[in-house]
Amino acid sequence: MSTTQTFTVTGMTCGHCVASVTEEVQELAGVEDVAVDLPTGAVTITSAAPLDESAVKAAVEEAGYQLA
Repeated sequence: MSTTQTFTVTGMTCGHCVASVTEEVQELAGVEDVAVDLPTGAVTITSAAPLDESAVKAAVEEAGYQLA
């Protein structure tokens, strides 16, 4: 059964930002889907198992942004 988690990412201002965050988060093991809502900064991740927040934080930071 899949798990859905939502994180808030700060600093995204455009479609390129969304693409960067999506690309980095999709590389995490077990990630099935990533949905980013630019106006709110919400990043909803569907994965096979709950993700470790530190792994998500590292992926978001790799893309150049921060978890709120």
